Amino acid sequence: MRGITPEEALGHFVIERKSYGIEPLLRGYINDTYTIKDGQTPVFLLQRINKNVFRDIPGLMDNLEAILPSLNGEGYYPVSFLYTKSRRPYYKDEEGEYWRLMSFVPHAESFDYTSDPGIATEAGRILGIFHKLIGDIPPETLKEVLPGFHDLGKRKEEFRSALENASRERKEKAAEQIAFADQLLDELEKEDLKELPIRICHNDTKLNNFLFSSETGKGQCLVDLDTVMPGFLHFDMGDAIRTLANPNPEDEIDLAKISFDLNMVRYFLKGIRESGLALKGDEKPAIAHGAVLMPFLHGLRALTDFLQNDRYYRVSYPDENLNRCKSLFAVAERARDHKAEIIAISEEVFGGEEII
Repeated sequence: MRGITPEEALGHFVIERKSYGIEPLLRGYINDTYTIKDGQTPVFLLQRINKNVFRDIPGLMDNLEAILPSLNGEGYYPVSFLYTKSRRPYYKDEEGEYWRLMSFVPHAESFDYTSDPGIATEAGRILGIFHKLIGDIPPETLKEVLPGFHDLGKRKEEFRSALENASRERKEKAAEQIAFADQLLDELEKEDLKELPIRICHNDTKLNNFLFSSETGKGQCLVDLDTVMPGFLHFDMGDAIRTLANPNPEDEIDLAKISFDLNMVRYFLKGIRESGLALKGDEKPAIAHGAVLMPFLHGLRALTDFLQNDRYYRVSYPDENLNRCKSLFAVAERARDHKAEIIAISEEVFGGEEII
């Protein structure tokens, strides 16, 4: 255990003093998360933020304080941070570890993957509401806490560097994926996307970052907001599509199971339209690009990490990063093969909508 214990960290926040139950939440690759319970009732989430991934945690928390007041509109459940005794939204311990405490969304559930069209629709609706609620905040007022997070050029450079320095054994194991990465990098770099407005984006809209009411099935909100920063709408749409169109784990070993359900794409986009979010410029044609780009970028990052001996992602077995890469590249390949259909569905759903 690094630094102080979760129990000690909890004592630095302004909450009612009582005996709380603390349970680790064994999900997510980056932060350490704990459910705080009053008896059997979850009341807070406590997190130790990964300072090796997020190098400017005060800046990250500034971003969240800037957007959270706006994420409190009709049809969207608000999440808030609790403050320390020194009136900060985080506590920094003597070991330099950062802790934060946030409200718990009651009667909520999340899904790693699904084949339910209703969930796809609700995910689209909540994502659209998210963008509508923060749409008036100038993107330039937020810090880029992970510079170049979805920048294809940056990820290409990291991949090339990792490849140059990787062991022969790892390069041989990943030979097929390395060849695919080279091919799709060339294809994606040739696409010319124009007139794309910069928005404040979530930037990590995989399905399990959406919360749904366990009572009504309606979407409630988005969580894991650390990556909220300027970006493009097709980042968020493409990332959601990659986990909605393929109802399989991110590191699925049996690639024959990998699919790309265009009907789920249609329901997701109908949810976006239901939210009333207006698309701007070339955001509609960029949806298909995002559907290919986002699984590819995630796969490329997993491949890069595998070549670097698993330095970034938390892995539970030796080849998990490579299997994650294979699965994500398979999703990207299927999205590429269905690109014309995704464009047609986008026209079908948004075709009659005025693009401003």
